[in-house]
Amino acid sequence: MTRAIAAALLALTGMTTAAVAESPVAIVEEVHGKVTGAELMDYLSPRAVIKLGDNSAITLTYLNSCRRETITGLGTVIVGTEESSVHLADLKSEKTPCDAAHAQATTRETSEAAATIVRGLNSDIASPQATLYGASPLIEAKGRGELVIERLDVTGERQTFKLDGKQLKGRFFDFATAHRKLMPGGTYAATFGKNRIVFRIDPLAKAGVTPVAGRLLRMD
Repeated sequence: MTRAIAAALLALTGMTTAAVAESPVAIVEEVHGKVTGAELMDYLSPRAVIKLGDNSAITLTYLNSCRRETITGLGTVIVGTEESSVHLADLKSEKTPCDAAHAQATTRETSEAAATIVRGLNSDIASPQATLYGASPLIEAKGRGELVIERLDVTGERQTFKLDGKQLKGRFFDFATAHRKLMPGGTYAATFGKNRIVFRIDPLAKAGVTPVAGRLLRMD
């Protein structure tokens, strides 16, 4: 009996470790009312369980499928890999434009990709690592430091921000909240500490608060 219990505990520990190690598949865009298991701008891994109280709502965006879900009313949500499983609550979903390859990239992958393109201006312009579909990026830059956004295809456009670590969740700087925007069709480089990423703004991108997955730039 003791061995059986030990084996069960070991298996459970292994499952927990695997879940922790999994990459996030979704991000919480909005929260209203009593919601447990998730907070605003949390990254979520598969099998995460979210419970909604009466008159509550949550909006999730899946980073791989670009699926945006709004779930309302009393019920339970189980996070999947590309969509949620919802019990009792009402679910409405839509597809939003997003760069799934960038949204799913790990910190290491992003850093390695950045290292391969520090070869001069022309290479940067030809090799954007991400495309954003919102002209007001939501930039994941954790902690304190100087965030520099410089346009590569046009000279003279440069924006600098002193981040004090008090940005949303300590890691998200929102151009929309700061009432800033970038030029649709432009190619830019973002630098924060040792991290650097080149990205392009889609020509049809709109400024302001647009779906998170389409304007999320992961630098952390």
